[in-house]
Amino acid sequence: MNKTRIQDYGIKIGSLTPGKLNNIADVAGVTVGHCTIDNEHHKTGVTVILPTSDNIFANKFIASSYILNGFGKTTGTLQINELGTLESPIALTNTLNVGLVQDAIVDYMVNRCAEEQVDLQSFNPVIGECNDCHLNDIRKRAVQKEHVYSAIAHATQNFDQGDVGAGKGTICFGFKGGIGSASRQFKIDGKTYTLGVLVQSNFGKTSDLTVNGFPLGEKVDAQINPATEDKGSIMSIIATDLPVSSRQLHRILTRAGIGLGRTGSHVGHGSGDVMIGFSTAHKIPHDTENNFQEFSFINESKLTDAFYAVIEAEEEAVLNSMIAADTVVGYTGETRYALKPYLEKYLDKIR
Repeated sequence: MNKTRIQDYGIKIGSLTPGKLNNIADVAGVTVGHCTIDNEHHKTGVTVILPTSDNIFANKFIASSYILNGFGKTTGTLQINELGTLESPIALTNTLNVGLVQDAIVDYMVNRCAEEQVDLQSFNPVIGECNDCHLNDIRKRAVQKEHVYSAIAHATQNFDQGDVGAGKGTICFGFKGGIGSASRQFKIDGKTYTLGVLVQSNFGKTSDLTVNGFPLGEKVDAQINPATEDKGSIMSIIATDLPVSSRQLHRILTRAGIGLGRTGSHVGHGSGDVMIGFSTAHKIPHDTENNFQEFSFINESKLTDAFYAVIEAEEEAVLNSMIAADTVVGYTGETRYALKPYLEKYLDKIR
């Protein structure tokens, strides 16, 4: 069996039950696509999260963002937090490619709205990033419009994880990082709700790495070229079908930081830790003549299960981003090793 997820090793993170796919696409309608650039000079790419197959600009979702540490170049969060809505696919890439990817997302949505006769005069594209300069010649800005369009075209529910797309050149706790995802389900009044997380991991000091409570980072030898500082970044995209307001969703997003802490993150000075979330429970029409809109939201006192869900899914998504990644040699010869052999060495203590 090709073990590509932390659960494949018999490691259970938390107490809640994962969804069928145990990824963000367990939230109905969500798909994810990658385009990976892997050659002599570049280890990079783009990952696009499509919140729905419908036109997200025409029918927006309730959304929020939370900046745990703002050493990052994310676009779109200002308007998300002001209006409480998401009207764009969410794209992840490397730091210096944010502008080019934003241009591509704008073109995509302008063209789609024109085809569907939706009047678009302004648009809030959402782009996140991590700096992959250790393995990728980031100054050449390899990600272009065609790569973004390819990621969108290949979006699916059962997507790859690890060193793919925007995670091709990232590093996590000194090991090879990447794209990771996980989900959790919980019941309220007999109805099952789902929360999923997708991360682009690029942070952490090696000696701080903790796997299911076990201090694995302390056991790692110098052979892997350990990270001696807690710096880098992590993008966390959180989706749920739970009917929440933007303010309630913001409360959920803040708890993702606890999941990061459980992996060993100390949110160092040089780390950009950004959470962006949306709920698929309600659609908010772009064009409406109604002066009022009516929505139902969860009772505030019932949010605790969602807090548990995001903490567990965040922790597991980070670990999956590393477990699914293979060893990668960067453009300068720098090598970042896969976590798998070290996990397997101490598996009996981790389970």
